[in-house]
Amino acid sequence: MNESGIRQGYYRKILFCTDFSENAKFAFDFAVEAALRNVGCTLYLLHVIPEPDAQFWKGYIYEVGDMDAKARADIDRAIDADYRPRVPGGVRFEVEMRIGEASRMILDFAERQGVDLIILGRQGRGAITQWLLGNVTGKVARKATCPVLVVPMAFKDKQPAQAAESPV
Repeated sequence: MNESGIRQGYYRKILFCTDFSENAKFAFDFAVEAALRNVGCTLYLLHVIPEPDAQFWKGYIYEVGDMDAKARADIDRAIDADYRPRVPGGVRFEVEMRIGEASRMILDFAERQGVDLIILGRQGRGAITQWLLGNVTGKVARKATCPVLVVPMAFKDKQPAQAAESPV
């Protein structure tokens, strides 16, 4: 612990998961803060592209041009706009993408990389999406073998105005 009583350096690999929702963008501040408190750690940003369940759509998506390259370029642009500028110098930041079922891809990535902490928002794109796809956050929190920090969007209203404006 340092003089302020905060333990530093415990987490070596921090995984932040995003679906580009407002809640995920808010939760990113917590990931950055955790990375700053754990000097020398790696902060991973993971986005999972859902793979269509129906075989018909799977075939269609892969036949229409280079859909993977277009999706990758769109996601890279969103990361460059929403996340990269908020990463302070000195923080090792790596971006990863996967295709598949979100909770399974997150848990698999965390296991393979030896992640020490997973950070994600509580609510994604919307209630209908959660109903159709299942609650990704809940599945990750129940099955992860490392600590999981779940950041609810409602917490934003409890922060002082000055803290809400500053990312770190």
